[in-house]
Amino acid sequence: MKFISWNVNGLRAIIKKGFMEIFEELDADFFCLQETKLQEGQIEFELPGYYTYWNYAEKKGYAGTAIFTKHEALSVVTGIGKPEHDQEGRVITLTYPNYYVVNCYTPNSQSELKRLAYRMQWEDDFLAYLKMLDSEKPVILCGDLNVAHKNIDLKNWKTNQQNAGFSEEERMKFSTLLDNGFIDTFRYFHPDLEGAYTWWNYRFNARKTNAGWRIDYFCVSKRLQDQLQEANILKDIVGSDHCPVELTLKDLV
Repeated sequence: MKFISWNVNGLRAIIKKGFMEIFEELDADFFCLQETKLQEGQIEFELPGYYTYWNYAEKKGYAGTAIFTKHEALSVVTGIGKPEHDQEGRVITLTYPNYYVVNCYTPNSQSELKRLAYRMQWEDDFLAYLKMLDSEKPVILCGDLNVAHKNIDLKNWKTNQQNAGFSEEERMKFSTLLDNGFIDTFRYFHPDLEGAYTWWNYRFNARKTNAGWRIDYFCVSKRLQDQLQEANILKDIVGSDHCPVELTLKDLV
């Protein structure tokens, strides 16, 4: 079963840059988007053969998530049940008989870490939510998690220490997620691969020089380890400042 996750940095914008052709070519069972930046009714969007699930931010043109899937969910939950977090359209959870799919767009800590305190509270509450799900059945988590975990996960790590996305606090929270029974699937298959990034700043010609960050992930419950088949970064797909990431699981029913 094939999963794609992609921060599209505005669905309406990327539609004009060949999104549908990419979507059809990738032919995923689950196609999870972050930063859709729209409200209900702002786009005419039909995907024959797919179920579409949306979570819109209350603020117009901001954040938002969506999942397009060939598999109808038993139930759909938007948010994590915390009003202080659920205004920005950041999480969608789909329930299936033997697993959950969670699509997440983690809040950015912003310049000078202005939103770090909020981000820390988000991390604690989101982990509690994931652990609650994981106590019932395995979880497949994907999305823009807005953190580069290790030095290997960004090009200029020395000059980015304590910047948003690479602060010690954020990195420790990601370590805590892994310590609570989750696998970073890309590093499971590619533990030492350097230069593997998923986001490049539009400024400074960063994509051309591959001065990027790996901040987009698939993380799964450890008991899905035997089902892991492949995890890749699709760096050649353009249209956003992020590229898609891909996960393939076998024997998932």
